[in-house]
Amino acid sequence: MSATGSPVRQSSVRAHNLALVLQTVANSADPISRASVAGATGLTRATVSALVDDLITGALLTEREPAPRTGAGRPAVGLAVAPDGPAGLGLEINVDYRGACVVDLAGTVRHRLVETGDQRLEDPRSTLAGLGRLAARARELAEADGLTVAGAVLAVPGLVAAGGVVRIAPNLGWQDVTVGDLPDGLAMTVDNEANLAALGELDLGELPRDFVYVSGEIGIGAGIVLDGALYRGSRGWSGEIGHIPINPDGPACRCGARGCLEQYAGQEAVLRAAGADTVVALAGAATAGQPAALAALSAAGAALGMAVATVVNLLDVRTIVLGGSYASLLPWLRDSIAAEAGRRVLTAAWSPVQLRAATLGPDAAMLGAAGSVLRTVLDDPAAWLARRR
Repeated sequence: MSATGSPVRQSSVRAHNLALVLQTVANSADPISRASVAGATGLTRATVSALVDDLITGALLTEREPAPRTGAGRPAVGLAVAPDGPAGLGLEINVDYRGACVVDLAGTVRHRLVETGDQRLEDPRSTLAGLGRLAARARELAEADGLTVAGAVLAVPGLVAAGGVVRIAPNLGWQDVTVGDLPDGLAMTVDNEANLAALGELDLGELPRDFVYVSGEIGIGAGIVLDGALYRGSRGWSGEIGHIPINPDGPACRCGARGCLEQYAGQEAVLRAAGADTVVALAGAATAGQPAALAALSAAGAALGMAVATVVNLLDVRTIVLGGSYASLLPWLRDSIAAEAGRRVLTAAWSPVQLRAATLGPDAAMLGAAGSVLRTVLDDPAAWLARRR
């Protein structure tokens, strides 16, 4: 019986156990035997065997040849997630590019397509139409590999409301844009790019359960992870760190306010101050010790440090993960961020802020988007199996 006194349906028990078995295999670093799955889950071997057979038939698990052994007895066949079953389609629209990537259930990036260009120059409908064509091409490539795209998630640099409505994306010039599904009928959900990037980093399993991911692009966003889960806020709009005021009398921001962090540490602002055209050129100039580049990065780091201190004082997180262009520029940003945060974080004397470069690089949001599709499969494999019948 459930806590409310209503009976638990057998189908619900099976769905729960399918997810338990699939996740146990997915979380294992090496192929794992049926017996080990039974031991880890508390299910009987017979139950595990039946569930595994269903998951193999549904292209969610695959059997691996056992490793040679010298002891007595026959080695057990290992289980691993299938690389030729469902795939996640991750999409992104940002200020200067749009992209698509296909990731299989084993976490391998099978295809990556990126089109560069200033998305601010296009009407949102035109931008979305271009993204639809890119998504269709990615889906064709996935199907040629024998993969089935389980869903699509789009990352955008803005506030996303229910129903896929982008309430505002200042750096794109979007307001109240309804995204909808892809032209080929594939359902698509929409989320903030920093949130998805944070989820992608979280899935790697190399970070503490509490951290803030700061995405450094033309705009600056943050994904907040508390106790191992993404914190979205009551309306899903948390993380707009780029609009923390650094100087209320500072330059006008696209959001309508003045002196926001983006005007001091956004990609365009830093490149302009350094006299560089690209982030790669800026890193090269900094490596060469050019004063303008070093001064621009130091000033950007100080502004970032002020914003980071505000976040740390408010949320009591210790780890800040710097993504986007900040990841490659961290060697020159680190000292000024740390110095400013050290002056402003009340607990810095006992618990200094830990600064880490993001692992996933510039594709973090796209990869996080694809990963969020796959997470739905891992959480509810019964629904995936039902789709295949």
